[in-house]
Amino acid sequence: MSDELVRYRAEGGVAVLELNNPPANAYSYEMFRQLDDAVLRARMDESVHVLVLRGSGDRFFCAGADIAMLDRVTPEFKYYFCLHANETLLRLENTPKLVIAALNGHCVGGGLEVAMAADLRVGKAGGGKVGLPEVALGVLPGTGGTQRLTRLVGKARAIELMTQGDRMTMEEAHQLGLVNRLLPAEGFWDGVMELARSFCPPGRASRAVGAIKRAVQSGGEMSLESGLTLERELQQRLFESEDAREGLRAYVEGRSPAFKGR
Repeated sequence: MSDELVRYRAEGGVAVLELNNPPANAYSYEMFRQLDDAVLRARMDESVHVLVLRGSGDRFFCAGADIAMLDRVTPEFKYYFCLHANETLLRLENTPKLVIAALNGHCVGGGLEVAMAADLRVGKAGGGKVGLPEVALGVLPGTGGTQRLTRLVGKARAIELMTQGDRMTMEEAHQLGLVNRLLPAEGFWDGVMELARSFCPPGRASRAVGAIKRAVQSGGEMSLESGLTLERELQQRLFESEDAREGLRAYVEGRSPAFKGR
């Protein structure tokens, strides 16, 4: 197993975080430590506007937690392992930059839990299975699965999917709305990067994209009044930005804006 469990690279405003533990990219505490570091690295890099999560190879996005590891560690370790995983995925959600999960292969168990913490999920057509089969192990999806799946598909459907433990095709997950869009297998990665760059300057005001994400992610858990307060505060910050001035000026002048992410 490689010591580099999360490969990181940034290009053209996009940071790519690649889960790297072949063959199934199963994760461990060590991988989540590296994922946490990578999220912070992308968050603090002003040249990065979008994060893309993917699995190494072309068969698995991620098959979830390393079951052999869970079998040998203590219950206390398991608890803190899950706690840190929750904290890492919350950090991903709270980062005001768009996160795309590129489902380049099977995305099951904890792998789907990671993907659900992204803002958009892009699936490779015919790319593999999607689901939360933890009930077959006598446990529940413990890295946010019960909470995020419910918020994405509703209570009844989430309970059905998790208690049956069925694995869907990528196409079925797309029909359910769990996968936002499908891209052809041929040229999949090029399509993902094209999508990611479409949220970057100069064509898109990335600060506005990040603020929209924050308003939805945080505001969705608040009362309407509190959510509106958050929305106003984020809007005011945007009004003070260089990109908002450029966007308004370009509209008045009848031209396309050239955003800078500032």
